[in-house]
Amino acid sequence: MIPTQALHDIGQRLWLDTITRELLDDGRLEHYIQDLSVTGLTSNPTIFDHAIRRGHAYDASILAERSRGRRGEDLFFRIALEDLSRAAELFRPIHQRTRGLDGWVSLEVSPLLAWQPVPTIDQAISLHEMAGLPNLFLKIPGTPPGLRAIEESIFAGVPINVTLLFSMEQYLAAADAYLKGIERRLEAGLSPEVPSVASFFVSRWDKAVEGQVPEPLRNRLGIAVGERTYRTYRELLESARVRRLVSEGAPVQKLLWASTGTKDPTARDTLYVEALAAPDTINTLPEGTLLAFADHGRLGPLLTREEWECDEVLEEFKIAGVDIDGLAVQLQREGADSFVKSWSSLMACITEKGEALREEQADAR
Repeated sequence: MIPTQALHDIGQRLWLDTITRELLDDGRLEHYIQDLSVTGLTSNPTIFDHAIRRGHAYDASILAERSRGRRGEDLFFRIALEDLSRAAELFRPIHQRTRGLDGWVSLEVSPLLAWQPVPTIDQAISLHEMAGLPNLFLKIPGTPPGLRAIEESIFAGVPINVTLLFSMEQYLAAADAYLKGIERRLEAGLSPEVPSVASFFVSRWDKAVEGQVPEPLRNRLGIAVGERTYRTYRELLESARVRRLVSEGAPVQKLLWASTGTKDPTARDTLYVEALAAPDTINTLPEGTLLAFADHGRLGPLLTREEWECDEVLEEFKIAGVDIDGLAVQLQREGADSFVKSWSSLMACITEKGEALREEQADAR
């Protein structure tokens, strides 16, 4: 049995953290679904920026959308949904077989709205209606203002992937926003069947303290904070609040591991995948990490033991001078800023490419 199948069998779903038109056209995504147990997919502005910038696969779509008068964000969302609609169709059998528990794709709302709840809500609802896909998550950052957007979007019936979570506290705040949205739906006589996932970012923790802590602590912070968050997640699932909502038909908001590619070239390339193998979770992997784990991944102890190492490890980081709570806030802010930078680069790329294609088209005439 290949490692990806073994991980799937213990109850952790594997989603691919990338999308390109080439991935769809050359059959790789189908291969990953059929042979590597991939059951979902996530995207972000950086992924689309790289995909559009590095080739010509999107040229025809950009020209077609420009001919309809579309520019900027409107143009981007149209071509992004072309890809995500194709991917969603590939995952549709999984989505149907699991009754909506799996088989999802994700599209991020504009990162420019990360600190503006009302425009975020409006855009999430609009994109949900525009896409018309039963297995599309809209990604909303779990920033403090984003929490209101998450609650209101869930109340409006929009499936949400809460992104940019870096700590147990940020996860709990996002989970509370989701549960409030579901509770309000029940009070209003609406169906509670609005799915959500909560995306916890792992590797950026270790990148942030690289070279600042003793060697024995190297590449251990992300795993420790992740383990503490998973323990809290399991406790929340057993709470009376969640049990009551589940009994009413609400889905469980699954914990998703994001940023699981290893950034330290001296570390094992499957480090975070192996360390965070846990039932009832999702791991969204970069393509390289997926292939590495399928090739030589090892499935060791799962995060189900009664004794947790995270408290002791996190105490060692505090002794080493790491302000974990402060760093979590910093990482979320930097993550949102990074997405804005990628978004601006993406918008510039689409504009430049559109103008260049228009000129080429004019010259050909």
